[in-house]
Amino acid sequence: MVFESILNPLFSPLLALDPLYFILIMSFLVSLLITLVYKWMTDQVLMKELKDKLKEHQQKMKEHKGDTKKVLELQKSAMDLNMKYMLHSLKPTLVTFLPIIIIFGWLANTIAYEPLLPNQQFSAALTFVDGISGNVQVDVPQGVRVTGNSTKTIEGGKTEFTFKGEEGDYLLVFTVNEKSFEKEVSITSQQKYAPVTKTFRNEPIKTVTLSNTKLIVLNLFGWKLGWLGAYIITSIVFSMGLRKLMKLH
Repeated sequence: MVFESILNPLFSPLLALDPLYFILIMSFLVSLLITLVYKWMTDQVLMKELKDKLKEHQQKMKEHKGDTKKVLELQKSAMDLNMKYMLHSLKPTLVTFLPIIIIFGWLANTIAYEPLLPNQQFSAALTFVDGISGNVQVDVPQGVRVTGNSTKTIEGGKTEFTFKGEEGDYLLVFTVNEKSFEKEVSITSQQKYAPVTKTFRNEPIKTVTLSNTKLIVLNLFGWKLGWLGAYIITSIVFSMGLRKLMKLH
């Protein structure tokens, strides 16, 4: 990821915290950024005026609900006001869109899964394009060993290898039909992992997927949420609180 060199020094120390605390801090920081940009880039006097006028129109529509013509006129006017409000809100949204996407990408590559731990067995599951048969061989570097057979037969368009390894970053090399395919693996006790699934285009191998398990950040009465679900819930709470605290419209 291009921006890892910037985001890792800033936020990686927080990964030592419990995942829920980490997401709470990240959610608060992102919500604060969005709220501050919104405050700086919008005319709050105008925004309040537009909201007040919208409320007036809604009240008038209730008062004239028996007059269809009047209600239609009020609805058209309310739509124009709402459009103005949305256009003024759009500018800060566009400004914060790219930074938020970058942070989301970093989070997805950092805290979506549990790491593969040193000296604990993990697997790599391979899927193949239709019609591929025969054997697949895996070669491993020093520091990693295959715990089963290093050569497997393709059955039903898939196969799986198991491994154990010492802490470090490695490349697994799979060979099928005399073609080799590499898959990165990170074995560590820290919150770090290589991309869990690697996809190959127009090749005998379709995907190689490591056995990292999903990291559960929040358990709400049996509803197990990963980083994204936990982030969405906490960011809604923080955003509402910050907007109210700053009296934003």
